[in-house]
Amino acid sequence: MNILVVEPGHTPQITEIGGSLEEMQALVGGLIQAVYPFDEPVALICNDEGKLLGLPANRALRDRDGELYDIVCGTFFLCGAPPGSEDFISLTEEQLERYQQRFLHPELFLN
Repeated sequence: MNILVVEPGHTPQITEIGGSLEEMQALVGGLIQAVYPFDEPVALICNDEGKLLGLPANRALRDRDGELYDIVCGTFFLCGAPPGSEDFISLTEEQLERYQQRFLHPELFLN
C-alpha cells in the first residue's frame, strides 16, 4: 500500500507498507484513529491519543475557508479509503503528489 507519511518538522515521504494493523500502529506510535477531513475518499491515520500523550504538533487541518479547526499531533499518514469499506488502499499517484504539496512545509504552532 503506497501512503504518504507526515512527521512533525519534516517534509512528507511516500512510503510503501503492507497495510497490517501492526504496521499502521508502529507508524503512528500507538492506537490508530482514522479521520476523513478531505472531500475525496482519503483517510488521515493518526495516533488516537496523540494530544493526550503530548506528541508534538504536526500539521493544521483547515476548513474550506482556510480556517484552522484542528491540529494533528504526532506522525500521521494518508491513504485511500474506499466508500463503504473498512479497508485502506494505496493513494493514487495524483493524490500522492497533491497531498505531498499540501503538507510540504512543516508548521510551527504557538500557544
